[in-house]
Amino acid sequence: MTTLETRTPVIEVHDPADGRLVGTVPMATPEEVDAAVGRAHAAQVAWARTAPAARGAALRAAAAAVREHADELAALNEAETGRPRAEAADGVLAGAGTLEQYAELGPVHRGRSLLGEHDATDLMVPEPRGVVVALTPWNDPVAVACGLLGAALVTGNAVVHKPSERAPHTGARLGELVAAAHPEHVLSTVTGDGTVGARLAADDRVAVLAHVGSTATGRAIAAAAARTGAKTLLENGGNDPLLVDGDVDPEWAAEQAAIGAFANSGQICVSVERIYVHRAVAEPFLAALARRARESVLAPLVDERHRSQVHAHVVDAVDRGARLLAGGEVPEGPGAHYPATVLADCAQDMRVLTEETFGPVAPVRVVHDFAEGLAEAATGRYGLAATVLTGSMAHAQRAWRELPVGTVKVNAVFGGAPGGAAEPRGASGHGFGFGPELLDELTTTKVVHLQPPPG
Repeated sequence: MTTLETRTPVIEVHDPADGRLVGTVPMATPEEVDAAVGRAHAAQVAWARTAPAARGAALRAAAAAVREHADELAALNEAETGRPRAEAADGVLAGAGTLEQYAELGPVHRGRSLLGEHDATDLMVPEPRGVVVALTPWNDPVAVACGLLGAALVTGNAVVHKPSERAPHTGARLGELVAAAHPEHVLSTVTGDGTVGARLAADDRVAVLAHVGSTATGRAIAAAAARTGAKTLLENGGNDPLLVDGDVDPEWAAEQAAIGAFANSGQICVSVERIYVHRAVAEPFLAALARRARESVLAPLVDERHRSQVHAHVVDAVDRGARLLAGGEVPEGPGAHYPATVLADCAQDMRVLTEETFGPVAPVRVVHDFAEGLAEAATGRYGLAATVLTGSMAHAQRAWRELPVGTVKVNAVFGGAPGGAAEPRGASGHGFGFGPELLDELTTTKVVHLQPPPG
């Protein structure tokens, strides 16, 4: 009879809306993790020799399967993370679209010919790197994973995917759908917590470690990669500022701030995390933002553990002199709900301004002029994104040049053209995680010189 001591450990996932058990998934054992890397390593040789057009066709088939099962994936996402079904479905369809884009981009990813001697041929040829480990997050588990999986597979790499332990059912089902369109073991999914990710990161057969998640985990992965020689792609924490100039409509600015801070309950990598507002519009802006917060009906946070971290930031700010204009209290009852929260009179050294809160919290600091706001927005160890609301072209130009972040948005907290790819900076990570540039990250370049023998 199996004893408690010999049972395979499992991860329990609870619905953050009401606390009910969604299900359990097994923790991959060290032996299973090692075997998955070994199978990927063996399968990658033939996959690398597969014609790029055939790899693209496999990815298109995977995209079709994701579209076909969009409702199922959205339901899993909602149950595991609390993300509303319609928003989760949008994320699934965005993921399928990304797979389709890479199915087209992969076969036309090209090297260069070089101008050498007349009787020689010189080439720069992209080649797959080998085994890619993709460690993906819970807050948009299909869309983010599809970017990394699609770019890695279409360029001839084999992939071992570990989805977040907060959305393992969604990640595992996505893995099944994409893997079914590819040769055996070209894509494998392993489930587990950080110990599974750490074992993958320590395997010297892995060529690339791609991680989207917290800065602490990203730095642990980078340390492991320094020992194994793996390349790292890291999109980690952010503390994105919103700068509100004195010449904008405060109602419109508050609407933008609310969208940026409260969308997906503040659980977006590029959520607005801190706000600097010009004193000329501060009073009506704060009133409008607090009103929008009180009117907001939000989905729960991913779990109670995360809610505790978010609330701790709010309590720290209030204890140190911030004024609570809306929200800020843990509601009674089951689940991990937390209200849209607005804090005024925030100081630069409060945790809500220096750390990533990753929840529906809008901390506001009033500044005397645009220059002061820009200087404060440019502080901190993160460098993911920033937003500027201004009617001045001169201020807009100055802001995008001076803000030390990978993405700057002017007069819209979200948006941008398809295919845009930025490199995060500082504690937010490094490397391109999207767009055509991701194909370059997941390939390595070989220089070839062909010259006939003498005679």
